[in-house]
Amino acid sequence: MADHGENILIIEDSPTLSLTYEAYLKPLGIATRRAETGQEALQAIADQVPTVILLDLKLPDMDGIDILKQLNQQKVGSRVIVITAHGSVTVAVEAMREGASDFLLKPFTAERLTTTVNNTLEISRLSSLVEQFSSGTPKKFDRFIGDSSVMKAVYRMIEDSAPSKASVFIMGPSGTGKELCAEAIHNLGPRASKRFVALNCAAIPENLIESEIFGHLKGAFTGATTDRDGAAVAADGGTLFLDEICEMPLDLQTKLLRFIQTGQVVPVGSNQPIKVDVRFVCATNRIPAEEVAAGRFREDLYYRLHVVPIHMPPLKDRGHDVLEIAEHLLRQYSAEESKAFTGLGDDAKDRLLAHSWPGNVRELGNVIQSIVVLNDSDRLTADMLKPILGAMPSTPSGGAHYDHSAQSARPSATAVNETTSADIGAGGGIEPLAVVERRVIERAIALSDGRVRKAAKALEVNPSTLYRKLASWEEGTA
Repeated sequence: MADHGENILIIEDSPTLSLTYEAYLKPLGIATRRAETGQEALQAIADQVPTVILLDLKLPDMDGIDILKQLNQQKVGSRVIVITAHGSVTVAVEAMREGASDFLLKPFTAERLTTTVNNTLEISRLSSLVEQFSSGTPKKFDRFIGDSSVMKAVYRMIEDSAPSKASVFIMGPSGTGKELCAEAIHNLGPRASKRFVALNCAAIPENLIESEIFGHLKGAFTGATTDRDGAAVAADGGTLFLDEICEMPLDLQTKLLRFIQTGQVVPVGSNQPIKVDVRFVCATNRIPAEEVAAGRFREDLYYRLHVVPIHMPPLKDRGHDVLEIAEHLLRQYSAEESKAFTGLGDDAKDRLLAHSWPGNVRELGNVIQSIVVLNDSDRLTADMLKPILGAMPSTPSGGAHYDHSAQSARPSATAVNETTSADIGAGGGIEPLAVVERRVIERAIALSDGRVRKAAKALEVNPSTLYRKLASWEEGTA
């Protein structure tokens, strides 16, 4: 069964009532679908799992209680609000016993319905969070993995912007998950039941990109042997994602601006405009304001698209998300390659956290896949990572690794304590901040028995920050 974000299924045999309920729920900004019979309802649930189901117990082809029983047998995670004009304590108790979350007796007000649905949605969200954090599985948001503070900020931006029609501009380095972000905005919004169409503006030749977006008529250019709808028409009612938007030619930017302003597209070779309704989400790994200043991106188009900006953080700033993503990828690639890997060794975790990941999640995926293909084991180790990532960054003073057994590399506590905050440079002058920072970090690592992750916890920073500092100091003394 597919799952495309929050949505509500109304199972009601009266079209008038189902349309009324749909109108009542419209202010919630959540996609709704309707089914008039039990069979239609079961097919709709199979096509897309609803977050909430409004279920009339009296349907023309089956009893609503039977639908509840089937949902339980199939372990469908939807929350069901039973609606009936035949209310009684017996019916209510039976519905609750079969898994219903709440019970409404016809007739009811719009306020009563929206309050009940809102409460049910909130319970669903909280239950999902509790399940994620208690099961030991990676913390997920849509298709993202990780719960670092920087990603929580991104998740909040996605949740806040998803119900809107406002254009979203996603920025960040390559490999940080900009398309995943765009998909999450679509999946969590009211357009989830419609299409999400992605187009990479950098991957399409300049002479074809207009046709790819707006479509063309037969004979419009050499090779146009049939009429063809473009991405804009394909995304009608849904979301159009324009990746690498800053690579779009200037003349096409003008036509895109007109499309945004009018909601109409004109296929290549045609004079007849087509009305479409799409939500625009775009992305770039460049700095759009700089592209505008350089004259490569239209300022008026920039302001049209840059309504809700979302910045995707590089992987090096996501702390222990690196390990959760690596564990997930390890299981995935191990299953694909029929290998026996089950997890990461402690030395591998340290090495992964020490790397700066210039290629971000895409680079991490490449590293994990390569190791799974080339090795046979139940644990991924630092030795397997060494041919790809190199050796572990060593201590600036002794050259030994900061691993769990590096006793010989640790200064004594007495020696460390002799370096105190009172030693502020020669003659009591002010030392550069970088020197003070290095001394504090080295002292913390020594007091933590050489364990970088323990020192990072005491200093209240991400371990990857300390590993990058160690690597930079080593390079500076090489």
